[in-house]
Amino acid sequence: KAVVSTQSGHYGRALFGEREKGESVRTQNMTAAVAIANIVKSSLGPVGLDKMLVDEVGDVTVTNDGATILKLLEVEHPAAKVLCELAQLQDEEVGDGTTSVVIIAAELLRAANELIKMKVHPTTIINGYKLACKESVKFIQDNLSVPAADLGKNCLANVAKTSMSSKIIGSDKDFFSNIVVQCAELIRFTNTRGEQKCPIKTINVLKAHGKSVRESQMIKGYALNCTVASQLMPKSIKNAKIACIDFSLQKSKMKLGVQVVVDDPEKLDAIRQRESDITKEKIQLILNSGANVILTTGGIDDMCLKYFVDAGALAVRRCKKEDLKRIARATGAALVASLSNLEGEESFEPSFLGAADEICQTRICDDELIIIKGTKAKPAASIILRGANDIYVDEMDRSVHDSLCAVKRVIESKAVVPGGGCVEAALSIYLENFATSLGSREQLAIAEFAQAMLVIPKTLVVNAAKDSTELVAKLRAFHNASQTIEAKRAFKWIGLDLENGKCRDNKDAGVLEPAMSKIKSLKFATEAAITILRIDDMIKIYQPSKEDPNSYANAVREGRM
Repeated sequence: KAVVSTQSGHYGRALFGEREKGESVRTQNMTAAVAIANIVKSSLGPVGLDKMLVDEVGDVTVTNDGATILKLLEVEHPAAKVLCELAQLQDEEVGDGTTSVVIIAAELLRAANELIKMKVHPTTIINGYKLACKESVKFIQDNLSVPAADLGKNCLANVAKTSMSSKIIGSDKDFFSNIVVQCAELIRFTNTRGEQKCPIKTINVLKAHGKSVRESQMIKGYALNCTVASQLMPKSIKNAKIACIDFSLQKSKMKLGVQVVVDDPEKLDAIRQRESDITKEKIQLILNSGANVILTTGGIDDMCLKYFVDAGALAVRRCKKEDLKRIARATGAALVASLSNLEGEESFEPSFLGAADEICQTRICDDELIIIKGTKAKPAASIILRGANDIYVDEMDRSVHDSLCAVKRVIESKAVVPGGGCVEAALSIYLENFATSLGSREQLAIAEFAQAMLVIPKTLVVNAAKDSTELVAKLRAFHNASQTIEAKRAFKWIGLDLENGKCRDNKDAGVLEPAMSKIKSLKFATEAAITILRIDDMIKIYQPSKEDPNSYANAVREGRM
């Protein structure tokens, strides 16, 4: 460590800090990355364990989702933060595989650090890693990727089951995979370019603790966790014309700070009457447009409710804005923030309304919900999750989200790969052979990349309490045979069966993952490792002292008092 002092600008004030460079920085970064990976390592795979995280307030989160664990950790080391951001990126881009991407990145860094100690230059390692990543992606696409259409209708269910197998709902994966696939099939559509799209954000997941896990259900339509504003309103409306409003329908009041000087006391009643009429006119504009269902983010007072009851309309207040945006998208409505138009007058056009076949209030589980069925613009689906307590239900929500993401990726990219360490073992063998074909220094980096790939099957086996050395050796032998002997080409689908502690054909067994998930996690992990590997100098600037020289404490210390 060296203390550095630099002149900042023309003021000539010195900035003091610590500077570390060379091997100590790299070792520090690698240690931080490996420490982060070790936290999530034991949660990988179908028999992975959960983590309990307690924050400073005492809120408890129990999860084995890598992105959630790393998001809740308070990480200070800058290199470790890169890995936390990496998990978030994988969660946003793919939705699944957040744990494995962190483990691979940390293992690549550890391997690179070993090479640097052997006097291999970081630039050589970076070039080798880039080449290995490029070859890996090409190999997955050409040899291990299977078109989802070739595997029949069970393909999506198997992808959902594989994603769920490592989660808290793994024991009920048959039940939940059916719900997830039904939702995905309901909302998928083909866009103008002929591409399949599956907007899973339109699926509303509601959580209600109580009853058993198997009481969870899927609803065709958008479920809104609200009730009608008045018991006098109809509970069901066919051919609904829906107005989505982002303001309150309450008696209009003068703005704060506005003063009205009244000479004649009788005019006070006229002012109050006008305040009432302003809101009445707004409601009349909405009802005249043909709206018979009014959803608002704000409140509706009793006076305004009377007008809706008289008109036979159904009004719902205090809806979440996020829900209203989704409903507007599904029904073709416009979310109206103000009735004012460009001419400065108030108006509400019929084009602002959305349409649905039916909207009704129904008792589902223990709660009254409003369900919008037969939305006209886009189909909508909802899932209601039941569970023993809030912690359990929250983890179910994360598990269902990951499964939905995995199914969405298969629908959109139309390709899957076998899971259970199959891809990583195949890449390890392929890259080892590829490395020997190179005559440059990058050979060393690619060989280490190949070795780092085995961290996934090894971790899977260790978490399953089996013998990792023996099982991974068998798996490598199968993949070596598949790549060298033409007659044994079918061995390329061989992966791990962690329940029975042996190797099996995971393509036939239905252990499938989206090809995009594997490709993206490889790319992200390599990029993150390269980012950290490039760092060879770290300067920490000391915070300047904010102590006031004229403070009472300083005056006493210096004898001025």
